[in-house]
Amino acid sequence: MRLDRRGFLQHLATGSAVLSFGGVVPLPLLVSAERTVAERILVVIELQGGNDGLNTVIPVTDPLYRRRRPTLAIPQSEVLSIADGMGFHPALRGFADLLEAGQLAVVQQVGYPQPNRSHFESMDIWHTCLRKDQQRPDGWLGRWAEQVQGAGGDATALHLGPDKLPFALMSRSVRVPSVRSLEEFRLRGAEDEKFREAVQSLAETRRDEPDDLLNFVASSTASALTASERLATAAKAAATDVVWPQSGLAERLRTVSQLIRSGLQTSVYYVTLGGFDTHAQQPDAHRGLLRQLSEAVQALLSELRSSGDLQRTTVMAFSEFGRRVEENASEGTDHGTAGPMFLAGGSLRAGLHGQRPDLADLQDGDLQFSTDFREVYATILERWLKVDSVDILHQRFSALDLFTA
Repeated sequence: MRLDRRGFLQHLATGSAVLSFGGVVPLPLLVSAERTVAERILVVIELQGGNDGLNTVIPVTDPLYRRRRPTLAIPQSEVLSIADGMGFHPALRGFADLLEAGQLAVVQQVGYPQPNRSHFESMDIWHTCLRKDQQRPDGWLGRWAEQVQGAGGDATALHLGPDKLPFALMSRSVRVPSVRSLEEFRLRGAEDEKFREAVQSLAETRRDEPDDLLNFVASSTASALTASERLATAAKAAATDVVWPQSGLAERLRTVSQLIRSGLQTSVYYVTLGGFDTHAQQPDAHRGLLRQLSEAVQALLSELRSSGDLQRTTVMAFSEFGRRVEENASEGTDHGTAGPMFLAGGSLRAGLHGQRPDLADLQDGDLQFSTDFREVYATILERWLKVDSVDILHQRFSALDLFTA
């Protein structure tokens, strides 16, 4: 059974077949279902608000830690020991287990020169690797996407979540899709057999008279149909022995896992977790956020290990700055500077990297950074994504020894 040009377009116009992407149709996301899988995957978790790194990776044996934080210091008996007098917040049990399994690297004291304590400006610096007096039309991952866009296939990068597309993914020439949920990532009408036959027929037909618009619609819709079927199959087969925690971050990372296991060719996935601006009543809020992060990442790695995708996946978590060393009068902490970054996956050199916090050598009451965040980016780009980092980061930064291969 075949439909002509008019019939096909009328069928589309009835709304029986519609790509659902929160009102936007990012066709580049669905170019091809035939590519080989992405060789390496990066999952970025942005911790919004400024995570208190000092109560996340704790200098538990440093007497200055308890002296400067008489209320907020985590009791030594509750700290999950790492090494060299450092330990995890007790809510990071999942991270402690990953570290023991050789699947977690902690980069200490990450920051940048002349730190800015504004949430917006500091996050923009992390996203673009540039200061506000420089032109910032795009982000570091957007520039990376421009370098690799010629490879073809599905979207190079994908943002998952209800918030707007992060600046890090902005590009002048590559459109990065933003998807709220896997339910939106589907083709409505795919169950209509008449429509399916029409799509397949027009996609395979060679027309004597060129019709660029119809060719574009037909080929794009055919690719979308194939991708939608692939994702529907992945969703049905998504049940594993992994027990996922009930949290927003876990739901987004579970979607990431489904997309990875479905064969989607995307190399970078980006999600966010907010709430880290803990100026007051920090203990309970911070504990809950760290537990959400730790449990969700642990569940993601468990599922990817069972599917055989762990070795080709790295998770990177960062925040725009740390908190001040001194606690404030509201059982909280104010905006600071340096803090830890986390990398999780199956191809990492697990353990602590970089210099531990030096509470006796502060600058304006804040920790001094020892690792530039762009060194971590350079490591991700050069050692993991296998691209030259100079044009992306605007200068050469030394890569760190974080990966085993």
